[in-house]
Amino acid sequence: MYVHFVRCLQAKIVLDTLVCMFSQYCKEAYTVESAEVEYPSGEKHVYPTLAYRKEAIDVDLVNRNVGINQSADQLATLLTKMCLSSEASGGRLTVEVPPTRHDILHACDVVEDVAIAYGYNNIQKQIPPIGVIAVQNPLNKLSDQVRHQVAEAGFTEALTFSLCSQADIGSKMRQDISQLPVVHISNPKTLEFQVARTSLVPGLLKTVAANRKMPLPLRLFEVSDVVLKDRLADTGARNERRLAAVSYSKTSGFEVIHGLLDRLMQLLEVPSDPASGYCLRPADDPSYFPGRCADVLAYGEPIGRLGVLHPDVITKFELNLPCSALEVNLEPFL
Repeated sequence: MYVHFVRCLQAKIVLDTLVCMFSQYCKEAYTVESAEVEYPSGEKHVYPTLAYRKEAIDVDLVNRNVGINQSADQLATLLTKMCLSSEASGGRLTVEVPPTRHDILHACDVVEDVAIAYGYNNIQKQIPPIGVIAVQNPLNKLSDQVRHQVAEAGFTEALTFSLCSQADIGSKMRQDISQLPVVHISNPKTLEFQVARTSLVPGLLKTVAANRKMPLPLRLFEVSDVVLKDRLADTGARNERRLAAVSYSKTSGFEVIHGLLDRLMQLLEVPSDPASGYCLRPADDPSYFPGRCADVLAYGEPIGRLGVLHPDVITKFELNLPCSALEVNLEPFL
């Protein structure tokens, strides 16, 4: 229903714009004929609507945001250059938004038009009245440090798409997609981008498949976000920063992946101690070979998983050699 509403709104905007632009060439200039449209639900609407609306803005707000000092009448004159008629009344402006200006969604868009009409080069530069010190986002700083160290460990960084097909995180990984916290795209344009990824491993496997003719071993990693459905989040979904790595060679390379985990924990100053640090716990996961999979626990909480991928997973990604994978959540270490 939401997608249908958005498409109708887009069509209405296009129709209003075309009608307004071509109406000046009509036999009787600036006149249009309306048409009644009946929807399958029985509703009837007359198009084009060519609706006008008004925005009331404060003169002091405009001057403060743009950095100028103009009266209400002067601002009204500036807006005429942007095809916006306005009336000054006291310290406020009443701006009439025509159907040709669908780009004006809020009063701040009118303020932007004032700045354009006044001329950006004519606005006097000022030093901000407050001083702040920029600080890098802690999560991004940690991510950059992890990228550098994993690359020094002999892995090559990859950057894969945030969207993928349902099969990539579902059937190819031997997972039931209905049991995963997946965010689905309501109107995907292609089968390759149907959902937001819940794991970084499928993207790395597709990258390995595209480069399988390269010399072995292929050791790839990625530090990026996955998207998980979360009803407690304002948007219904949340991002989670993760590190994923795969080792593809003639042998499984489990010791390589395990060694990378140990190195990561060493850098994060997490001791190898089940009680006060990190440890491995046997796990059953259909994506991994039975008996070759483990959960990674840090301070008693599961933060990820590593193991040897199941042969069915490998073949579904058009690979034919053993492969081990690691995926951990970095956010608990902030």
